Amino acid sequence: MSDINPNETTSSGDTGEEKDWAAAKAFFDSLKTKKPRPPKPSNAVTVAVSSRTLFNMVEERKIWEKDGLEKYVVYQQEHENEPLKPGAAFPFVKALMTVNNRLRKLYPDSEELFDVVLMTNNHAQVGVRLINSINHYDLNIERFCMTGGKSPIGYLKAYLTNLYLSKDSDKVQEAIEAGIAAATMFHPDKEVELSETQLRVAFDGDAVLFSDESEMIVKQHGLDTFFAHEQQNENKPLAQGPLKCFLEALGKLQKKFYSQNERLNCPIRTYLVTARSAASSGARVLKTLRNWGLEIDEALFLAGAPKGPLLQKIRPHIFFDDQMFHVEGAKELGTIAAHVPYGIAQKYHTGKQPAKQS
Repeated sequence: MSDINPNETTSSGDTGEEKDWAAAKAFFDSLKTKKPRPPKPSNAVTVAVSSRTLFNMVEERKIWEKDGLEKYVVYQQEHENEPLKPGAAFPFVKALMTVNNRLRKLYPDSEELFDVVLMTNNHAQVGVRLINSINHYDLNIERFCMTGGKSPIGYLKAYLTNLYLSKDSDKVQEAIEAGIAAATMFHPDKEVELSETQLRVAFDGDAVLFSDESEMIVKQHGLDTFFAHEQQNENKPLAQGPLKCFLEALGKLQKKFYSQNERLNCPIRTYLVTARSAASSGARVLKTLRNWGLEIDEALFLAGAPKGPLLQKIRPHIFFDDQMFHVEGAKELGTIAAHVPYGIAQKYHTGKQPAKQS
């Protein structure tokens, strides 16, 4: 996986970018709207979500599969004044906007905020219903990318995407291979009440925050060799995994609250939920995070125990794991789970494999 910072810009394009952004800012400020202006993309933490993760479009998808694109578009136009129901990513997006509200109060002029982009291969004519639905729920989503049936993955870097969420496992795999943090989202089997004042994000460790180096040893040589390897390499940081950059982005925003003496009242809380054993292989994980200069609010080492019951207590807005076995166990107990198709675990059938979803 390439080491890509989506927020890096070249000096040669800075002047033109600044002029373009100043013009866009002036235009938005001239509009009579109560919605806050989107942040400058190079300063923002950009989360791209597909229309089918943000909204529940199961019935609409059936029409597309049964009757084809033309009838699908007609149906969407005929129902464009009916708001779509919330999808798997909806609570997560709402929580991002809660954090933005707090940030704007502390830093009125700052553009270090979450920016949500609707990234979809829907036809542009479906956009009216999507816009109406976004306005119905008072979501602050101003940037759209609608590709009319073509994959939107090629646009992710242009939008400076920090995280991409979709229901299409093929597109997520494509994004991961392009160096973009991405995951396939799954709707929980039952609804649970989530925090309305704090964004909670839970991560698995190996092959999510970290590389799959250690998982390869487990799969190929067993636990005893793995434990010995981790203890021998305790002071050697693990290589980064596909979602390390997103934890880094969350940490950057957390520090903005800490600097205002808001640590105990921070609206972002992060969790490491790992199957590792603390005594046998936990030190290397914690020392890796320390080496990276990153904090995790809660580190939970389960020593192989199921993750679902613990996640049921945490109630995260999203939980990332590379193994479908853990994703299935989490969503069965009401957790909004997302599969990260990365690493050696994808070669082992340890659970249901991600499929294209409705």
